[in-house]
Amino acid sequence: MNDEAAVERTRLEWEEGYRRLEGLAGDAGLYRRVLDELDVVTDELRRRVGETFTLEQLVLAYGEADRWSREALADRGSHDAHRRAAMVEDAAFHRYSRGAVDYRP
Repeated sequence: MNDEAAVERTRLEWEEGYRRLEGLAGDAGLYRRVLDELDVVTDELRRRVGETFTLEQLVLAYGEADRWSREALADRGSHDAHRRAAMVEDAAFHRYSRGAVDYRP
C-alpha cells in the first residue's frame, strides 16, 4: 500500500472515531467528560507533533499514540477513560488533522 492510501485509510478511522464521539452528545455528562478527554489527547498531540506538520507525519505519530494517549488520560485522572481511549484518540487526530499543511477535506 502506498503512503497516500495509508493516509486516506487512517483518516477514515479518525473520522469514524469523531462520529462515534459526537454520537455521545445525547448524554450531557458523558459528553462533557469525553470532550475533556479529547482536549487532553489533543494537547499531548500538539506537544508531540507541533504546529506545522503533514498528514503523513500525523499518521506516523498515530502509530505510537496508543501508549502515550492512555498515559496522558491516566495522568489527568480520567477514571474510566481507558474504555473510550481509542475513540477519543481517533477523534483527536481527526480534529488535529485539519491543521496539516496538506489538509484537504
